[in-house]
Amino acid sequence: MKVINLPQNFIDARPILEQLQKHGYEAYFVGGSVRDTLLETSINDVDIATSAYPAEVKNIFKRTVDTGIKHGTVMILDHGQGYEVTTFRTESGYQDFRRPDSVTFVRSLKEDLKRRDLTINALAMDPQGNIIDLFGGLNDLKAKTIKAVGQPAARFHEDALRMMRAVRFVSQLGFTLDNQTRLAIKENAPLLTKIAVERIHVEWIKLMLGKDPQKGLNEFLKTQMFQYCLSFKEHEEGLKKIAQLSNLNLHSEIAVWVLIGHFFGLKPEETGQMLREWKSSNEIIADVVKAQKALNHFPVLNPQVLYQTGLPLLLVANQVAKYENNALPEATLSDWYNSLPIKSKKELQLTGTDLIKNLEFKPGPQIGKTINSIEQLVLNGKLPNKKEALLHYTKTVM
Repeated sequence: MKVINLPQNFIDARPILEQLQKHGYEAYFVGGSVRDTLLETSINDVDIATSAYPAEVKNIFKRTVDTGIKHGTVMILDHGQGYEVTTFRTESGYQDFRRPDSVTFVRSLKEDLKRRDLTINALAMDPQGNIIDLFGGLNDLKAKTIKAVGQPAARFHEDALRMMRAVRFVSQLGFTLDNQTRLAIKENAPLLTKIAVERIHVEWIKLMLGKDPQKGLNEFLKTQMFQYCLSFKEHEEGLKKIAQLSNLNLHSEIAVWVLIGHFFGLKPEETGQMLREWKSSNEIIADVVKAQKALNHFPVLNPQVLYQTGLPLLLVANQVAKYENNALPEATLSDWYNSLPIKSKKELQLTGTDLIKNLEFKPGPQIGKTINSIEQLVLNGKLPNKKEALLHYTKTVM
């Protein structure tokens, strides 16, 4: 098979491969960029594999960076672009079920491809667009099947995260998981406990934001992997409810966690604690907690909820609310928010400096309490947001 119209990314990188070939080495595009080109979806970076050893690559190209020299990866700098070139290699001795104990550079493309995770990711392409398929990847692409290369158990013992990647690709591509691959995942699911939560986190979010998350979730449940993911074992029923939702189509990681917290029956603060265990960023945690608090008020939202949440997170909560038939028309939600007298304390036409300068307040806690009280009165339409009116009210009433 040959790709006739190569995407520009490959055309730009082709001189790198041609230069390697000119010096007598093999060089191919490999991995996800080849897969996605055959699926006619957009690609970003391209990966290059070669029979040249790292030192030989560095002798050919003038400008290089040792980005992963231990594992055979050298970045070649060319016309403002960086291209990672990795030597064909074999790996062995995965005692931690994640990283190889030893890496051996080889001259064989087949030896390199057979250590990859899935057949659809074990495709190579030469500079002219000819596809090299040594493990049935083309047939699996055509059949829309996710299948491990060679013996599935061996691949998962090399890196247990590959089990999560398999079901993630089920979701992302809408493909079907191969039976033998599924059985091997179920048998080896406990190995996930060997994998850092940060790595599982990345695959989990990609699964939930995929083309067919229900399909991926159902495989996640069938293979029992959920039992070895933080906080999920005790929430099997919640996961099943999510997997049964129709038209599951989330747009952000925040929406994913709000949905999970809600269907797990967690309070917003409990969802925040779960996210800390999942090593989420403080920003993500704060946004999820805030959005889930707003979700608990749908579809009746008072000015306080609108104000404290902010429109972006209100829209996230609304996205999740539709799965409980509590969603509002987005235009209505936007109109409610935009009708607020102020959107943040920064818009309040009264500051602590104003109180000190005009009303002889002394620096201290009383200033903050006064500003907070005025903020609530303005928010609820009890006072106009005008400095003179706010000063007058503070002077005569407070």
